[in-house]
Amino acid sequence: MSTSKYTTLIDAASLAAHVDDADWVIVDCRHDLVNLAAGREAYAAGHLPNALFADMERELSGAKRDADGAFRGRHPLPEKDAFIELLRSWGVNGDTQLVAYDAHGGMFAARLWWMLRWVGHEAVAVLDGGVPAWQSAGLPLSTAAPAPRARGTIAARAPLVTTVDVNTVLQNVAHGGRQVVDARAPDRFRGENETIDPVGGHIPGAKNRFFKDNLQADGRFKAPDQLKTELGTVVGDPQKAIMQCGSGVTACHNLLALEVAGLPGAALYPGSWSEWSADAARPVATGDK
Repeated sequence: MSTSKYTTLIDAASLAAHVDDADWVIVDCRHDLVNLAAGREAYAAGHLPNALFADMERELSGAKRDADGAFRGRHPLPEKDAFIELLRSWGVNGDTQLVAYDAHGGMFAARLWWMLRWVGHEAVAVLDGGVPAWQSAGLPLSTAAPAPRARGTIAARAPLVTTVDVNTVLQNVAHGGRQVVDARAPDRFRGENETIDPVGGHIPGAKNRFFKDNLQADGRFKAPDQLKTELGTVVGDPQKAIMQCGSGVTACHNLLALEVAGLPGAALYPGSWSEWSADAARPVATGDK
């Protein structure tokens, strides 16, 4: 049994030593926002030994409309009970070390990392550099099914993260006090080349921090000090910051980077631009500011 606890990032060599540990669960989070079958196909073609697969659309997201029919965004959070049930089906216990990975610099793995913290589970990390880092270290992929696990016993604890809803963001646009930070690509932030959501632009007052700017050229995260300098300039006081993106997925990458930088406390707006822009009554800004 391992006594290590990884809470932000783990490197390939460290993870390789634990792929067969009974108290570790490794989860493949590969996904494509356009080709929804791509992640599962990539998993079938080769995944980390003993890794499970998490479906972004069906397992890491919930119903797109609330009970009143209002659109909640493209990837709203699932009900906590449903997520806990998923974790138990994976064999997750209260002391399990989880590791999430993808092949996109943590773009999707960070969502699962954040969701574990949302249900109060601290021992979760993202594989730094993902599949490319694993393979560049000379480590193997497998097509074998993961070893069966006993049903887990994890229960929700007090959350380690916070969220805000669309009304809170709307109030903030009107009255200020909190910095909204948008993780989308700069052109989408400006309202250009929008191909995913029906309206281009951004929430008025938001600043742009493209999630890929958290990474080095090799797809691994930048050093904590560099992230602290760069993110601090954009975010300001993280305790007063709201992180968003297109649908609440890549915003989690910025939240992970803040944690790596030693700047915890920012909130996630899960509905993000996809929810915000669905109501024409909500204001939209374009351009750099």
